[in-house]
Amino acid sequence: MRRALAVAAIASLPLTITTAAYAQEPAGRQEAFAAAAKEFKVPESVLLGVSYLESRWDAHAGQPSSDAGFGPMHLTDAAAFTGANHHGEGEEDARGDDGRPLPAPAPQEAAAAPPASLRTMERAAALTGESHERLRADDAANIRGGAALLADYQKAIGAPLSDNPADWYGAVARYSGAEEQEAARFFADEVFATIKQGAERVTDDGQKVTLPPVPGLEAAEQWLEKLGLRPARRDGVECPASISCEWIPAAYQELPPDDYGHYDLSNRPVNQKVDYIIIHDMEGYFLPSIRLNQDPEYGASWHYSVRASDGHIAQHIKTKDVGWQAGNWYVNAKSIGIEHEGFLARGSTWYTEAMYRSSARLVRYLAMKHAVPLDRAHILGHDNVPGTLPTTVKPMHEDPGPFWDWAHYFQLIGAPLHQFGGPDAGSIMIKPDFATNKPYFYGCDKENPSADCPPLSANTVWLRTEPRADAPLVKDIGKHPTGESLYSVYDHSARASTGQRFAVADRQGDWTAIWYLGQKAWFHNPASAPTAVPSAGLVVTPKPGLATVPVYGRAYPEKEAYPAGIPYQAVTPLQYTFSAGEKYTLAGPAATEYFRAVTFKLEDHVVVKGKTRYLEIQFGHRVMFVKADDVQLTFSG
Repeated sequence: MRRALAVAAIASLPLTITTAAYAQEPAGRQEAFAAAAKEFKVPESVLLGVSYLESRWDAHAGQPSSDAGFGPMHLTDAAAFTGANHHGEGEEDARGDDGRPLPAPAPQEAAAAPPASLRTMERAAALTGESHERLRADDAANIRGGAALLADYQKAIGAPLSDNPADWYGAVARYSGAEEQEAARFFADEVFATIKQGAERVTDDGQKVTLPPVPGLEAAEQWLEKLGLRPARRDGVECPASISCEWIPAAYQELPPDDYGHYDLSNRPVNQKVDYIIIHDMEGYFLPSIRLNQDPEYGASWHYSVRASDGHIAQHIKTKDVGWQAGNWYVNAKSIGIEHEGFLARGSTWYTEAMYRSSARLVRYLAMKHAVPLDRAHILGHDNVPGTLPTTVKPMHEDPGPFWDWAHYFQLIGAPLHQFGGPDAGSIMIKPDFATNKPYFYGCDKENPSADCPPLSANTVWLRTEPRADAPLVKDIGKHPTGESLYSVYDHSARASTGQRFAVADRQGDWTAIWYLGQKAWFHNPASAPTAVPSAGLVVTPKPGLATVPVYGRAYPEKEAYPAGIPYQAVTPLQYTFSAGEKYTLAGPAATEYFRAVTFKLEDHVVVKGKTRYLEIQFGHRVMFVKADDVQLTFSG
């Protein structure tokens, strides 16, 4: 039976008040750090450094993180919400192969209670006397809770409540919640590196916070041994040495009478080049989700999982092999899938800095290894992967969603999203200011799905039929064949996201129109607070004499390329129209390939290569493909 493991809710435990609350609330975030550090005898630099690696000092409007962590100190409270891995939900076939479609998913089974690392709010409440409600919603109370935890961890290992931040290495490592020594070390090293170099930023709610640099800081790493953590199983993992990574293999075995699970052996990049890295969120927690990868009867698999609290990574499949993860077999065969702990919006709205940093280093390592371009046409969200056929467009998944900070992520990868060209460039890159861009959404509350979301930082802009704020949203006939686009956090039908490049269709005052799914789509782009930057480059348009050209969800070979014994895979156009006069940005050529893998044995697997030339374009929120012979290229400078 296929199993998807949901996390059971945790009831709050009785609390013991051991520390009195403040007689007077601090005036601001910086003052709250100073006051909490003094109260619990924690060096302020240590408290600031830990908070920066968890939340970058943001309060996130009291909303939980991807693993149920709240506030600047990321106090975890798994009772806040539960969920199931997204591969077990909805209609998407994670393999996305017409040659071997998956059966419907089986009912989900309940999982064990979350680990202690997802329940730190209980201990913080006991130490401070603060209620769960205040620890979630009040940033000063939350900072007190984090300081109390650090002091508690310091005492537990017998370390002094010292003024010297170097002595707090063990407590900082414990704060990660990691059970693996390597993961705890990575988290502590990142915190101490931040303390050494210092940091300064304005938070999501306008608070200026400063961590002065502490040059020459040398951590007392011997305290890490006091935690008694286990070593991670490396087993030849494909990860950079600077992150915490272990091998937890996915299941691969025959399933009588003639099935197998649940990925495919290959020999990449010898037989096929890896062209894409796919960013997912799990819609679930770390341990229950990776257990799915260990079940050969489960109909999905992916290469890496990233834990939110500390950035620890588990590799499940070698990158030479093909995971069943993106819902599009062409993309699966040419990509590496990375799942991130958390939820698109079911109670959670943000991802931790530790996760961003670790994932970004992994992506850069993999991109360099496989020569994957570091742009938003090749580092794709699952929500950017196209359906393979008109019938598979609608059920494709929406993660990692509008609250993934693509601009910050690419900065950490080492490939910042820069403008290219002048103000009149014929193409643009979507790039709103993440901290201040807070568009309207509904659907963040699982218990009340029609309720408005709180104002939250997001990577997207809404696209409208006319240059005015009350104009209807543009339509996506694939997602909503007979209906309107939605403002739901789970519906990207009328959204463009940070890093995506589009051809300009028109400009009027503070509004810019782009070509999007065969229509003009307007978004607010005032010069005083731009939501896009110039991005000149090559664009495609139908060749003269062609009224329309088809767009595709995969770049499969022509019929003549298939050898005897391998069924032809039809190259079926999607339901969209690409008409004369429209322009779409070019991402690059797309290899004309079909990976035939329907048996357990590697020697039976074949890559069919064709002569038809395809180009990848940014056609809507998802990338798509056109035949090179149908279009002409021009420069949009």
